[in-house]
Amino acid sequence: MKEALLEGLLRQMRLRRTLPTIKAFKEPSVLDIGCGWEVRLLREIEPYIARGVGIDFKAPHISTEKLEVFPYYFESKQTSRSPAAAGGGQLNNWENASYLGYCKLPFKDSEFDVVCLLAVLEHLNYPFDMMQEIARVLKPKGVAILTVPSHLAKPVLEFLSFKLKIVSEDEIADHKRYYNKKDLLSLSANLNTLKLAKHKYFQCGMNNFALFEKQ
Repeated sequence: MKEALLEGLLRQMRLRRTLPTIKAFKEPSVLDIGCGWEVRLLREIEPYIARGVGIDFKAPHISTEKLEVFPYYFESKQTSRSPAAAGGGQLNNWENASYLGYCKLPFKDSEFDVVCLLAVLEHLNYPFDMMQEIARVLKPKGVAILTVPSHLAKPVLEFLSFKLKIVSEDEIADHKRYYNKKDLLSLSANLNTLKLAKHKYFQCGMNNFALFEKQ
């Protein structure tokens, strides 16, 4: 599968932000949601982890001593309520959101030390549901690592993809919403056990790095 010209560079920038947090754990169990067809993150961190699991609708089947990867649709295509009403769309409506079950992770409660969600949240209709599921599968004191493009990135990414064709057009067209620190804080405030502990902008303010901790 051929990727657009800038995809590899953008992915490497996300990896550099993520690795220090993972390495701070001693042999953690890691879940990578939206691991991609090349499973780059898990392959990169394999020496530092006890177990790594990757899921994505386009993921390959991989089973090794440390890694387990399989294709999986983690957000249901069947909905009975609008995304905006559940915290999606462009509304910060988390306070009216409830856990609807539109995002499901096929894992037990408190199974992972670290959950990674890199360049995935912007594709979800039901981000609140996903964050609730992440909280469920994280161990106490576990962390969720997120990268998600900011509002500033929207016109830039659309220009790079639709005009210059150096970022995947399909990926950008599938973006449901963009996030700033205020949006992530609002989301965190309505999650019972998962709280935003660290936030930084990178890529000239066009991307968010966010670290959520399970209380």
